[in-house]
Amino acid sequence: MQRIRAAVRRHPRWADGGLAVLLAGVNAPALAAAGGGVVDWAWFGAVHLPLVWRRRAPVLVFWTVLGLAGAALATSPPAIVQGVYPESLAVVAIYTVARYRPRQYLWPAIAVLEGILLVAAWQQEQPWTSLALGTSALAATVLLGVTVSTRRAYLAELEERARRLERERDQQAQLAAATERARIARELHDIVAHNLAVMIALADGAAFTATVAPDRATDAMQQVSETGRQALAEMRRLLGLLHDGQPPPAPSELIPQPGLDDLDALVDQIRAAGIRVELTHQGTAGTWGPGAGLAVYRIVQEALTNTLKHAGPGANAQVRLRYTATGADVEVTDDGAGRPAQPATADLGGGGHGLAGMIERATSYGGEVQAGPCPGTGWRVRARLRFDDREGVG
Repeated sequence: MQRIRAAVRRHPRWADGGLAVLLAGVNAPALAAAGGGVVDWAWFGAVHLPLVWRRRAPVLVFWTVLGLAGAALATSPPAIVQGVYPESLAVVAIYTVARYRPRQYLWPAIAVLEGILLVAAWQQEQPWTSLALGTSALAATVLLGVTVSTRRAYLAELEERARRLERERDQQAQLAAATERARIARELHDIVAHNLAVMIALADGAAFTATVAPDRATDAMQQVSETGRQALAEMRRLLGLLHDGQPPPAPSELIPQPGLDDLDALVDQIRAAGIRVELTHQGTAGTWGPGAGLAVYRIVQEALTNTLKHAGPGANAQVRLRYTATGADVEVTDDGAGRPAQPATADLGGGGHGLAGMIERATSYGGEVQAGPCPGTGWRVRARLRFDDREGVG
């Protein structure tokens, strides 16, 4: 049955033609038994032929069949009206209108057929019985067509809803993937940019002091090695998120995300690279969760990394953290080592993840970031984050 339905959907004209031939085969014996002539057979074929186009033009086919059937009855002797000819053709035509067309096209057809049934029944010996049978058959045909039409429309709506939900699910998956890619790219930028800047500063310092203070150069290179190992471990953790289907890492291989408690270690690392950093706290941090602490840590890390890259060793920086009941205010300033600061357009454009990453982290917690040169020399980054004792929305 599934194959037959699929074949009918692929070739509806052939299916309707087959139905017309089937009806002709059913009605032909009655006409042959009545001794129909050439004209009768011509009308017979003409009445059946429009059914080939019944799905394409249901209303036109109905009125055409009705008109041709009336003409055939008017020009032929009453003896040819045998069996279900031409009633079967009218039944198929009215069913097609009920099945494929809106109700406004159906009511006139029903009214005309009911009028024909009334006239025909009045000529019978038991008119009310004949009218009741004819009306019942008409009502059953119309009800069948309307029911099938309603069911098909319902199934079509369900299929469309399923397709729409599938599209929405795919879109949500794509948005989630894009968000995750952006998050990983932001993390990679913070890790790579910060650690490489520290390693470069330490390596430059080691090269400068290698001949005059070998012990200091050795200590600096050890710090370069430690920073590189730390960066490599964090890179492995992030890259592990990209390997689909891989088993999760063992608990011993997991590295916790940095947070507020790691700010002192971050400041010490920047100091080792040659930047004099002062860290001050005001207030007490709330129980905001690891995401909030990571956001503050990354903002401070990126601001100090920019100080290291643009101001260079020898600069002075101040990190001020003020905690409130609903959030945290972060301010990082530096003196630029006495050099005027340049606008940050390069870091914000061209797909960069520096200040743009800080802005994304702040806005995910309902905050904002302001960054720009200080009067005279230096640079200042201000970030305001609102946690409200919950994780961020991003």
